[in-house]
Formats: sequence, structure tokens, C-alpha cells
Amino acid sequence: MALWQGKSKRKSTGGRLVASQGKRKFEIGREKLYTRIGGQTLKEYRGAGGNVKIGMLSAEFANVVDKKTNKVVKTKILNVKSNPADPNYVQRNIINKGDTFTSELGDAIVTSRPGEVGAINAVLL
Repeated sequence: MALWQGKSKRKSTGGRLVASQGKRKFEIGREKLYTRIGGQTLKEYRGAGGNVKIGMLSAEFANVVDKKTNKVVKTKILNVKSNPADPNYVQRNIINKGDTFTSELGDAIVTSRPGEVGAINAVLL
């Protein structure tokens, strides 16, 4: 099912708004993309102007920055520890921006948006 992101048919006061145009293709959004723990799987999406966005369906590794040594290390993700967006994501091992996961180096917090960027970047806690 397509998600329509166009103008509402109601005013902010609740009154009816007569639409001057119908729905347009560029107003259609897309379904949420949940990045899970597993072998890396990517999906390409067509953006405006023919540009390509790469979404991550599943990931096994993350690029983790150690602030003490100021180095980036590719490390394996073990499990999701906490997620402020939705507590249910912890049980389902869904990774998105702002969640904390356990890696081989220790706990890290995700700084990128894997569903839109196609990579998981994180900072070691």
C-alpha cells in the first residue's frame, strides 16, 4: 500500500478544503524499512530526478568510532540493547538511528540512518 504525503483535505480549523489538484506520483512515500541483524542485504530505491537511495534490509557489521583512539573499526553486531524509538524493536533486533547495540568492542550508539544510508555508523560508549 502506498503512503500518500500530499496536502490534507481539511484545514487546521477542521473545515473542508477544496483541492485544486489531484494526487501526484511524487507525493507517494514508501513503506518503513526495518534493518535487522543478519547477513548484509541492500535494496535500491529510485529517488527524485532518477537518483538512487540504498536502504539496508539486514546487517552483520557496523563502522564503530572509538573516540579515545579516534579510529574507525568494522565490528560485528551481537544484539540490540535498547531503542528509544520503540521498545518492541529490541525484541525484534531492529536497528535504527539512536539505538544502542552490543558489539565485539562493547556498547555503541547508532548515528546513521541505515534504512536510508545503506550503512550502520556508530560511536562507542
